[in-house]
Amino acid sequence: MHSLLKPSLLFLLLPSPMKKCVSYYGGTKMSVFHAFVTENIMRYCITYDWDTFIKMESSFLQTDQKSDVTKNSSKVGLILVGITGGVAVALSVICIPFVSPALRRICLPYVPATTQQVDNVLHALKSQSGSSIDLGSGDGRIVFALAKAGFRADGIELNPWLVLYSRFQAVSQGISSKTSFYRKDLWKFNVNKYDNVVIFGVEQMMNDVEEKFIRELRSNCTIVACRFPLPNVKPLNTIGHGVDTVWVYKTPLMLSR
Repeated sequence: MHSLLKPSLLFLLLPSPMKKCVSYYGGTKMSVFHAFVTENIMRYCITYDWDTFIKMESSFLQTDQKSDVTKNSSKVGLILVGITGGVAVALSVICIPFVSPALRRICLPYVPATTQQVDNVLHALKSQSGSSIDLGSGDGRIVFALAKAGFRADGIELNPWLVLYSRFQAVSQGISSKTSFYRKDLWKFNVNKYDNVVIFGVEQMMNDVEEKFIRELRSNCTIVACRFPLPNVKPLNTIGHGVDTVWVYKTPLMLSR
């Protein structure tokens, strides 16, 4: 591995996605430029999708190999990378507690939805209307998409920085009047007033989520579960494949066990 990439103590404490980053970079011939930014890029892998990152980085490497970068453009590039890398580090530090496996029964991890996942959610709700809530709204992309599709769209999120970011984005996109973001605990937030509920859950909490929905949701509410289905209820419809799959349900929920 490049001498500038010797792992620090911090790296040893980071989650398993880091191992992929180390393996990837360890087998890649890097320029000094790449060595300079690798620490920040590796932290990026903690919070964001690894496969998407690999596609982005592979494209970058090809471009870097084919073009002669002038000294001036290199300086500009280093400045830009320093800025974006700093943002990535900040987001990682903020979000590490929210992606830790030990906390997954308490709060939803921040894993941004892919474009296909957003499209699948919109497809699942294409014949619905009214109010919607995204449980664990992250950076707000599901809420924004639903608002633009005509829903009154809310999101709840435990991470205060993501709530602030989402509110800022809602204003910048001109949809703040159609959206609301709340810093709330999923388990203490009653969802009975909503016509449509979206949740990007994790397997460890889906039983508890199912019980919450049975207790709180009113009749004829549409539920869209992403990444993991409700464990004891048969879905009305399944859309997509792999990690982009969404499962569609209607209340009242009928347990299949």
